[in-house]
Amino acid sequence: MQKLISLFYRGLDILLALLLAGMALMVFLNVILRYAFDSGIAVSEEMSRFFFVWLTFIGAVVAHHHHMHMGMETVVAAFGRRGRMVLMGLSEIVIIGCSAVLFIGTWKQLPINMTMGAPVTMMPMGFVYGTGLFTGAGIILISLDRLIRLLTGRMTDAEFARFAGQHHDAEDIEGRAS
Repeated sequence: MQKLISLFYRGLDILLALLLAGMALMVFLNVILRYAFDSGIAVSEEMSRFFFVWLTFIGAVVAHHHHMHMGMETVVAAFGRRGRMVLMGLSEIVIIGCSAVLFIGTWKQLPINMTMGAPVTMMPMGFVYGTGLFTGAGIILISLDRLIRLLTGRMTDAEFARFAGQHHDAEDIEGRAS
């Protein structure tokens, strides 16, 4: 199962790289066309904006998985293991709540967005804004997994170190475990 999860995140990393490369290529091509030929490709402008939205929302799930979002690390680092457990549990509950709001809001808005077409490509806008479903569900699943492991005592010291912003300590702990 862990191998499948790793493969999934590797696929997301590749997708993010492709979205970034596609966005950069389209913007660069449009700059050249505008500068050299006083023209541009309207589809590439629209698609680069959509790629940016997808990049941001998919990247949020990957960042949450790797504990890379901002946190109050100075406060968390001041606590011992028990305090960190409480703070981590509270943090995951708040994250689940916020992600549920994102998911439910996107779900309610999706039928409206599916009836609206993008100005140039006429692609349903639900395909753009619908990424909130992926992001909300992905972050909820990650946080639920962490919360369950926290409550059952299966949270590793490396994860507590990452939560406290001590990424170098987490790498040392994981290195000793392997």
